[in-house]
Amino acid sequence: MIKIRVDAGAPYEVLIGRGLFCDVHKLIGDICKTKRAAVVTDDVVDSLYGDRLVEQLKRGGYSVDKFVFPHGEASKTLSTYGNILDFLGNSALTRADTVIALGGGVTGDLSGFAAATYLRGIKFIQIPTTLLAAVDSSVGGKTGVDLPVGKNLAGAFHQPSLVLCDPDLLESLDKKTFADGMSEALKCGILADKTLFNSIGGGSFDAEDVIARCVKIKAKIVGDDEFDRGERALLNLGHTIGHAIEKLSSFSVTHGEAVGRGMAAVARSSASFGYCSSECAAKISAAVASLGHPTDVPYGGEEIFGVVRHDKKRSGNKTSLIVVRDIGKCEIVSMNDEELMKFIRAGIDDEGDDE
Repeated sequence: MIKIRVDAGAPYEVLIGRGLFCDVHKLIGDICKTKRAAVVTDDVVDSLYGDRLVEQLKRGGYSVDKFVFPHGEASKTLSTYGNILDFLGNSALTRADTVIALGGGVTGDLSGFAAATYLRGIKFIQIPTTLLAAVDSSVGGKTGVDLPVGKNLAGAFHQPSLVLCDPDLLESLDKKTFADGMSEALKCGILADKTLFNSIGGGSFDAEDVIARCVKIKAKIVGDDEFDRGERALLNLGHTIGHAIEKLSSFSVTHGEAVGRGMAAVARSSASFGYCSSECAAKISAAVASLGHPTDVPYGGEEIFGVVRHDKKRSGNKTSLIVVRDIGKCEIVSMNDEELMKFIRAGIDDEGDDE
């Protein structure tokens, strides 16, 4: 088992290892001292692992209630969030009890936001069941829901008390969902780990190693900038354009695919503006393509810009965008609307032939 400490305001551990799910009732003992927990999951994950988790917890002497919601980004709303709060209240959870998020990023974001605001904050544990959640969203304490105008516009910083990543749970993922998670892992490689980037691009990697490398990168960034006032913005590489793609597609394009397209577009723009070489941009596009993701953007620069203007990373008339310097090195650049429009169009409207 690999243990990685996240030095946030309330430090916690990320445990990574095969078979951890079978020992959940033992591993959470130091967190769930009251042995009272509420499990939140979606209908797909519930059919796979929900009963197993509840049975394990009960075997360990825990009192458990379970809330199940329809899977997918369409459920990441104020309505579902409100339903979870009602569930926690009706279950009579106290400030000493714990919420357990079993699932992917949507489940973790919803559960964490509910835990952050129910009784003004109770503990929660993340058990990611997708690669995307394991390498990214389960760590760092960003919780929230989407609003009609854009993604993740309502939320709170609320760090988990523990994260349990069991790679065995990923075996139920289809190829597309696994590839979505690999987009976020590739992002970490572009940001800070050439070895990780090369192993993903070359198709030779171990899931446990990928998760550990990504979590270590994110743990360092979160430890240095927990509340996203500086360096943590680097984790948004590909996300500004990616979120716009998701929104414009009515979320028919998955998050991982959208981020992959966004990273390829930003790499092209970075090369066009002289931040990185054309060879670097081509490597990134090739790596995205190796995951099975398209590298084009199916919308024009004007459309993307229209959505980006509502991005949460916007401050006044400026938006922070992550540009690529080289594999393993990126930079935060603040752009006004005119500069941002030119940058976006350079990677979208003039895509070239590298995809």
